Amino acid sequence: MKVCLGGTFHPLHKGHKELLRKAFQVAGTQGTVFIGVTSQTMINKKGKLASFEKRKQSIMQFLVKENLLQKTTIQPLFDKFGPTIERDFDAIVVSPETEPTAEEINRKRTSLGKPSLQIIVIPFVLSEDGTPISSSRIRRKEIDENGTMVMQD
Repeated sequence: MKVCLGGTFHPLHKGHKELLRKAFQVAGTQGTVFIGVTSQTMINKKGKLASFEKRKQSIMQFLVKENLLQKTTIQPLFDKFGPTIERDFDAIVVSPETEPTAEEINRKRTSLGKPSLQIIVIPFVLSEDGTPISSSRIRRKEIDENGTMVMQD
């Protein structure tokens, strides 16, 4: 199986880790995983985020720790579709938030006569307060990367 997923991955949090684990689970031992990481130009509108290289490094460190680095490609994304329209993939792993983009990818693929991707949606990983862990909540210092509430002064 050739599996793809994408995101900003900053900061790398518990939800991202579940997404990555699921992609490798779906790919199986013989498969490959393409990880698209949003490019600097794409994220400038989100405010101050780590560079592409730093975000790529944090993903690679996680994959090494999980023993998942084999058969992985990590490349920058310059738009929300990346190589998913043209390239040969079997499945895409998304969160409920990005499921509409995966459906849009499939519409574009079918209009080009390409097979649809199997869309695998993993549920949101919830923080301590029962709401989804998100990078923006972490950047606002509401929660940490594991979804633990951060004490405010």
